[in-house]
Amino acid sequence: MSAAALRVRGLTAGYGKVRALRDVSLDVPEGAVVAVLGGNGAGKSTLLRALSRTLAFHGGAATAGTVTFADRPLHGLPPDRVVAAGLCHVPEGRQVFARMSVEDNLRAGALAAGRGTKAEALRRVHALFPVLAERARQRAGLLSGGEQQMLAVARALMASPRLLLLDEPSLGLAPLMAARIADTVREIHAQGTSVLLVEQNAALALRLADHAYVLEVGEVTTEGPAAELAASDEVRRRYLGVVDERAADDASAAEARHLAPWEDA
Repeated sequence: MSAAALRVRGLTAGYGKVRALRDVSLDVPEGAVVAVLGGNGAGKSTLLRALSRTLAFHGGAATAGTVTFADRPLHGLPPDRVVAAGLCHVPEGRQVFARMSVEDNLRAGALAAGRGTKAEALRRVHALFPVLAERARQRAGLLSGGEQQMLAVARALMASPRLLLLDEPSLGLAPLMAARIADTVREIHAQGTSVLLVEQNAALALRLADHAYVLEVGEVTTEGPAAELAASDEVRRRYLGVVDERAADDASAAEARHLAPWEDA
């Protein structure tokens, strides 16, 4: 991989006595899409919260490790300074301001940025999500789930980030809408924004990513180029729902041998 824009070393974090991350290290190179895979409880959301410095809002804290972005330490900054540094977090569950209009949600996203102009950022997100321009005065809570996900991503883009942290962007979406969100991630990346993508849909994540890490019970257990992980029998079995055909045939044959005497009886 090329030089890292984001460098995480030895990150340990948790909630009270519960450690959710243990000595996690990873890199996100400039201009790359990096995926983090793992099941429920693996620590994926905790990782993004620790990076964006929002973990305290969820009753957690980072207890060890360093986070640097563009060679600047982030682990001692408040969340608004992290945004101003160019790192924005789209949390799981969209979390749009439901009673505010679409336009006001977008303008709220630019408040802590201090980079670029709101007008330029607004043109960018309207080009990516025309439906948000059409519904600028509509209350955000009245949008569909897919449209709310678009708004959550667009709100983060209003800060003109250099690195976008995306937490489960396809969660709960119909396949067609999930595909549209994936196309948007590709377009955001093509426009020069790096992406750290947390996604339970491992097949989708590995199609989008250049590099990937696997988190299990708060620890990085596997990492490598996304194409290599997609071809790994272990990753395919555990995260892509692919069963090794030879193993399945052997299991079927063994079952047949076991059942045969009873069938003859």
